[in-house]
Amino acid sequence: MEKDSHDDSSSEESPVQIPEIIQPQTLPHFDDNGSGNIIEREYTGKFEGPEKTLEVVFRKKGDTQGPLTISPSSPVGGGTRKIGLRSLGRSDLDLICARARVTILSCISNTYLDAYVLSESSLFVYPYMLVLKTCGTTTLLRCISVLIDLGHKLGLEIDWVGYSRKNFNFPGDQSWPHQSFHQELEYLYSHRNLCDRLDGSGYTLGPVTSDHWFVYVADHTIRSQSLETDTDRVLNIMMFDIDVDVSNLFYYNNYDTISGENKEDQVKRISKEQSHNSGIDALCPGAIIDARAFEPCGYSMNAILFRSYSTIHITPESGSSYVSFETNQKVASYNSLISNVIRTFCPKRFVMTLMADDLGLQQIKENPLTGSGLESQIMVPAPRSLSDKTGINQMMYKRSTGASIKVEDDCCCMMGNWILKADVSPAQIRANKRRGMTLG
Repeated sequence: MEKDSHDDSSSEESPVQIPEIIQPQTLPHFDDNGSGNIIEREYTGKFEGPEKTLEVVFRKKGDTQGPLTISPSSPVGGGTRKIGLRSLGRSDLDLICARARVTILSCISNTYLDAYVLSESSLFVYPYMLVLKTCGTTTLLRCISVLIDLGHKLGLEIDWVGYSRKNFNFPGDQSWPHQSFHQELEYLYSHRNLCDRLDGSGYTLGPVTSDHWFVYVADHTIRSQSLETDTDRVLNIMMFDIDVDVSNLFYYNNYDTISGENKEDQVKRISKEQSHNSGIDALCPGAIIDARAFEPCGYSMNAILFRSYSTIHITPESGSSYVSFETNQKVASYNSLISNVIRTFCPKRFVMTLMADDLGLQQIKENPLTGSGLESQIMVPAPRSLSDKTGINQMMYKRSTGASIKVEDDCCCMMGNWILKADVSPAQIRANKRRGMTLG
């Protein structure tokens, strides 16, 4: 099956697309027991890299102050006791993951959250929030009912639910209920344990003939007066057709074997080498990093620093190469971070999304998703293979399309598509370079 087409023949920026709002319909009730047998598909050499992302926020039952995201733990003697969702046992987390058809491989923790590398992407658990990302043909939405029940046992109720994903490259490979966005919404609207509790709405942002973004939001938040809890934001960069030399760094057999080294130590060593050789370890300075190299190819990484996480997932296969970078860091400008991520992987195109509270969006001073002209362009140093061949030392990415919408009460969703302009000469890059801008 061919990938979705992406026309970059025009140098003019396309007008902002009006998001499609999809409303619930009257549908028969069903539950997860009606899913039938899931048929595992043989690996074809191409992998669905773009992830499905689920974020669920809880609050204590009867609480009028909203989600309690500030208190990371409770003191017990000389240490701390994990509270809220962080008190869930491994068997509970395994049950959540089993519904999504993923498994836990490793974990890192700090005072504020636990971060798990999964067989297909990542899981982040805060006291009152859980973020689950899965790629491939996983069944992410099927874990929501279990998650709500586990929260109920902890005395928690739903505060906010967000589900999002880019359009699939290989939609025919997906399993129920992920074979289309309408099927996903039908599942959420009709599941006997979900429809009354969630009552959310679905949206489509971007051109349906090219890369676009699906979003579902169920907002039951009690707005607080705290800037800490109402300034959340999540940036996601989805990169396609990455540089071949970069892709080769994430093939397991390209690394030496050491006589006498056991498998666990080998995986740790190669994972660390891939992180260093690609420059990934420099993208998250000061963070605790948990990286995982996969056989025959592929890579996942979680990094946590105080309350924030960053995560990277790489599918290097030729014809479907893909890298995602996501973070919930709260910074005034993402420009440097975006440039560093793009220059690390040198994709031919990328999709960038931002989901933020109103106050969080106001705190962002520079945002290429909202800028126009030069402010929306992104330039990074070219890899040596390109500069040696063409003499072009810098790569220019131009935004081709963009869309934004405010959903529910104060959740802002933005997305944009950027395309590498391979026909841009060094003189044009110099002419378009912002005054005073330095590229290292």
